[in-house]
Amino acid sequence: MIKGTIDKIAGPLVVADGMKDARMYDLVYVSDYALIGEIIELKGDRASIQVYEETGGLKPGDPVVATGEPLSVELGPGLLTAIYDGIQRSLDEIRKEAGDWITRGITIRGLDHKKEWDFKPVAETGMEVSGGEVVGEVPETEVIMHRVMVPPGVKGEITWMIDEGSYNVDTIIAKVKEPSGETRELQMYHNWPVRKPRPVAEKKAPEEPLLTGQRVIDAFFPLGKGGTACVPGPFGSGKTVIQHQLAKWADAEIVVYVGCGERGNEMTDVLQEFPELEDPKTGKPLILRTVLVANTSNMPVAAREASVYTGITIGEYFRDMGYSVALMADSTSRWAEAMREMSGRLEEMPGEEGYPAYLGTRIAEFYERAGNVKCIGGDRSGALTVVGAVSPAGGDLSDPVVQATLRVVKVFWSLEARLAYARHFPAIGWLDSYSLYTNNLKEYYNRELGDEWVLMMKEAMALLQREANLQEIARLVGAESLSPEDQLILYTARSLREDFLHQNAFHDVDTFTSITKQKIMMEVIMHTHSEMEKALNTGVSPRKLFSLPLKEEITRMRYIHEDNISDISAIKEHVTSQINGLIEKEQTA
Repeated sequence: MIKGTIDKIAGPLVVADGMKDARMYDLVYVSDYALIGEIIELKGDRASIQVYEETGGLKPGDPVVATGEPLSVELGPGLLTAIYDGIQRSLDEIRKEAGDWITRGITIRGLDHKKEWDFKPVAETGMEVSGGEVVGEVPETEVIMHRVMVPPGVKGEITWMIDEGSYNVDTIIAKVKEPSGETRELQMYHNWPVRKPRPVAEKKAPEEPLLTGQRVIDAFFPLGKGGTACVPGPFGSGKTVIQHQLAKWADAEIVVYVGCGERGNEMTDVLQEFPELEDPKTGKPLILRTVLVANTSNMPVAAREASVYTGITIGEYFRDMGYSVALMADSTSRWAEAMREMSGRLEEMPGEEGYPAYLGTRIAEFYERAGNVKCIGGDRSGALTVVGAVSPAGGDLSDPVVQATLRVVKVFWSLEARLAYARHFPAIGWLDSYSLYTNNLKEYYNRELGDEWVLMMKEAMALLQREANLQEIARLVGAESLSPEDQLILYTARSLREDFLHQNAFHDVDTFTSITKQKIMMEVIMHTHSEMEKALNTGVSPRKLFSLPLKEEITRMRYIHEDNISDISAIKEHVTSQINGLIEKEQTA
């Protein structure tokens, strides 16, 4: 171990002398309190250390000890249902040991090393294995089977394998003889540096969408499994609610939720709600397939930077087992602010708005760890999807964090204050948002929903764009002064906004819409548009056409349960009969 002494203290930044042989990103223990920190700059024998705990009370001359190891997380059975702080210390265990307040210098391991797990070997003595191959299984929760894998970098022949039974994570479960002749002992867990991406055999383009049950997302701006998305928006526009919805309803097997620098009351709601939420897929508590990383705004600022890396490393680990993982980072702006503060204390040359010059690189490195991959060590595929919320000051999308994020992500859900103030949720602006996965997912949609789905979405979006152009004219001269065709565009676009894009997250039925129901709902709206277009061409007046009672039926279809989906299809027949009846009446008059 390398030992030095504190020379300077500037908030969460500590500068230590006597650290000549230390390395970048080494984990260190600062002062007699043994505060956890990480080396982020080296100059000669001086090391700058970002400390992940409160530095009040430290003084020059206090000891600093470098461990020679990078900041790492423990990966093994026990991650699911856990609630961690930014450096993978269990908040439940901290409370048991120190009470309601986090005590400085407290050391809590990421996994419970006393709990015994039911281990079943799936490999045998004499087998050749390499990093990533599954050697055993543990039923971690009622809904997720934990696959115990050979750590990356290990390769050789299994010379001994433990029998099926109950063991803790420290138990030696297998011995592997490497080509060099060295024998490696495998446990149910291993450590992995948080800043180092876990290896994959191959990265592939997303081939299927991450279905969320949110109509504006699935229909217009889909996110591929293994893709990246950015959700910027001003205060109160619903970023956190959207991420909660995605965590609950998204078509992912594992959810990792990182609360990075969020307000304490918001994070408290998450920590209280998640254990009580029922998983719609299994009927069990949602927490059984969830990992929570909580680092609130009143916690030490340096730990914010670590929290996103802790979360994505855990996500990569479950991806390597062959699972589809969804990671929600709320919010990356707070992470960037932590980088800005540490950069300022290091006296680095500031970039735009005081952010460090390497802001874009760090953001890109984070999002590039997402992906739809072929896993190493076997014929498994996994996906890690990353959705990052961004909180620019005043909702300004020219903010450096937003712009740096948009350069690397492929889905942009633009939250707008005007929609939120109008009580239109999700407040995702359909004119500014986009998805670059549409072409990748076209084959999936054609196979599952038919060729007409993509064409129908394009037609609906065109109507919404034409509505935006017509609204200014309608305000000046009145909607009734427009041509019948333009009045129909306004009518249908309003139906798209109010009956399809608007969704109530707190309604038992409307909170989630399957892609099948979405298709039928859209078919009803677009069928109504085409039938009304025919009626206008026969001379029916827009006023009589728009006064038909069919609007009420269309409005109610979002509240029809999935089990009664045929009732929505029946609305198309009602629409046709009502409009044809009006045409006949006009022609005989």
